[in-house]
Amino acid sequence: MASSNGEAEQQWIENIKSGGTVPCLAPENCPNGWATPPGDSFMVRGPEYLTNKVKIPGGEYLLKPLGFDWIKGPAKICEILKDSNHRVRKAIDDEVSRSNQPFVWAFNLQLPKDNFSAIFYFVSLEAIPEGSLMDQFLKGDDAFRNSRLKLIANIVKGPWIVRTAVGEQAICILGRALSCKYVQGSNFIEVDVDIGSSIVANAIVHLAFGYITTLTVDLAFLIESQTEPELPERLIGAVRFSELNPGSAGLFERRSEEHQESTQSRPVGFWQGFSQLLNNQGNTREPSPNLQNTNGTLRKEEANEDAK
Repeated sequence: MASSNGEAEQQWIENIKSGGTVPCLAPENCPNGWATPPGDSFMVRGPEYLTNKVKIPGGEYLLKPLGFDWIKGPAKICEILKDSNHRVRKAIDDEVSRSNQPFVWAFNLQLPKDNFSAIFYFVSLEAIPEGSLMDQFLKGDDAFRNSRLKLIANIVKGPWIVRTAVGEQAICILGRALSCKYVQGSNFIEVDVDIGSSIVANAIVHLAFGYITTLTVDLAFLIESQTEPELPERLIGAVRFSELNPGSAGLFERRSEEHQESTQSRPVGFWQGFSQLLNNQGNTREPSPNLQNTNGTLRKEEANEDAK
């Protein structure tokens, strides 16, 4: 019986992983597909980071990879897990009906280009430990979430102009750089990230989109550790997408009641690599501590981290 349950548990996950418009492939060869990159390819804050600023490889992920959607719609795609007809939401509901309690995390990167969305799904099959950073994130308010949710982006392969714009490893506290909307249900949390809410991020995406069929990018999500007891940092999950074809994106049309976004844009600077390029064209070594542009204050906190 245990074996049968384990097989059923894995099968619904595999169905979602293989059910998107682009395939789940091996990370070393995933053209026009997605994969799970090794956690050690990301550097995170180590156990004594607050005193020695030393980073360590990311290690194992906290959550299992669940799926990837590469889709576009007639309007900006948001609150996708509130749509009971969506494939991931239906799978969640089916599992709950079988007395299982999966918890899904969805990160929806809303691209400022023809209403494309890249949505990354991860799942926990066990209860999230009480008092952990993930538990605090789920129970916290938007101010806490905006100050903690971190994205690490690695350009694995791509043209020089994109690698220069983004940097080899770009680090961003999403809620400080972009408008984020948090949608939470009993068995999921979705973060809708409006990349178009920042002029700088908008420029990055429009630049990168022109080369998207040649890009391989690793994206990792984590909750930033800001006190010693929270260290070392742990990765929630990560996805590699490679050489995506815009024509392979699925068309998303909401069949249930249409949801409209009500988030307020807080346009501020985006990744340190690109902000340094824009604001420091004559000096590529060190950005000014108080970089400003028309978008607001550009965050420099991670500049020292990248040097470690």
